[in-house]
Amino acid sequence: TEDTAAAPGAQEGAMATPVAHGGQELFGHYVQPGPFPQPLPDDRHSHDGWTWGSVGAVFAESPERIWIVQRGELPLFEGEEPWTPYALLGRGSAPPTTDGMSATCQQTGNLRGYERRWEHSIIVVNSDGALVDEWPQWEYLMSQQPCGRGIHKVKISPYDTEKHVWMIDDQLHLIYRFTYDGSAIDHQLGQLGVRGRGPNEFDRPTDIAWLPDGTYFISDGYGGTRVAKFDANDNFVMDWGQAPVDPANPGPNEWNTVHSIAISEDRMLYVADRAHARIQVFDENGNFQFMFPTGQRGESLPYAHEILTEPDGQEYIWVTDGGTDRITKYDLQGNYLYGFSTPGGDYGHLIGAHSITTDQNGNMYTAEVFGGRVQKWVPLPNADPSKIAGQQLRMWQ
Repeated sequence: TEDTAAAPGAQEGAMATPVAHGGQELFGHYVQPGPFPQPLPDDRHSHDGWTWGSVGAVFAESPERIWIVQRGELPLFEGEEPWTPYALLGRGSAPPTTDGMSATCQQTGNLRGYERRWEHSIIVVNSDGALVDEWPQWEYLMSQQPCGRGIHKVKISPYDTEKHVWMIDDQLHLIYRFTYDGSAIDHQLGQLGVRGRGPNEFDRPTDIAWLPDGTYFISDGYGGTRVAKFDANDNFVMDWGQAPVDPANPGPNEWNTVHSIAISEDRMLYVADRAHARIQVFDENGNFQFMFPTGQRGESLPYAHEILTEPDGQEYIWVTDGGTDRITKYDLQGNYLYGFSTPGGDYGHLIGAHSITTDQNGNMYTAEVFGGRVQKWVPLPNADPSKIAGQQLRMWQ
């Protein structure tokens, strides 16, 4: 029997039974999400006729500081309410690239007839979705070249007590480390508009992960076919990976879209090989360990993943699959354990879930590049702990 869904965003009195249809848990063991964040204030300009753009990433620093990076605001169709996500419009997706330009800055002729505007591209909201901080001073970085599309990933190292904020711009091949207050760029990797493979050249980098001593690894990327390793002093150490010798039969350490990276407590690197529908696992010196599929190649696209610790003390891998628009769970050996959600524009469904994060209160957040929104997932009362995404590591909390 199909259960009745709780009202979007409801918490008090919500049903403790997940909503299911045809055996598929629609919202997992979470309340059906509702609008989040709140509409932004019209303090600098009016938002009449504008809405969220493609949302590259979300990162929960704490329940009261949720970082969101979107790829500029997008114009709405006439008659639509401000801040209506593209997912709810039923008229296509939130376009992530600049009008008429490809991801590699080539003219496509595919003109939409409008441009985004670079406003509210880096914001921080609280648990209610209200704006508490934003960085308009850095928005010019995203439009330094005509095809810039904005930030792909935002993260803070779990080991960094100064909480530098890292942002990766895949389209412009740049990686920024900002001071926590946003007053300065503390360090930058990459060269503007330069595609390459070297100590300071990247080819559309995508993500970053750290070891306790500050060593970090960058997945590189949409165009690149490698993982790059840097020491705590930002010195290049090594890289590994290549394009497939036989694209029909890609082997270990061969990549097509190195899109996400996470590190387990035992220092193993789990790297999403997106277009090959798999996750490859390496030690910290780039030695291949094993790999496992996230679904059928051509259907599954592991967009993002995090290694989260659950109440049983064990780590598990939670994946946002942009091909199937599901959220899936694996153990560290790559065994599939659980999954939920379906494609769709209504709240609780997904259109291109590109990022996943959890806060210290057990809430989960997803960002959608094609749906043009962030969704906040609040656990149901008496939810099965094994079906709730666990805690991210934060040594500085």
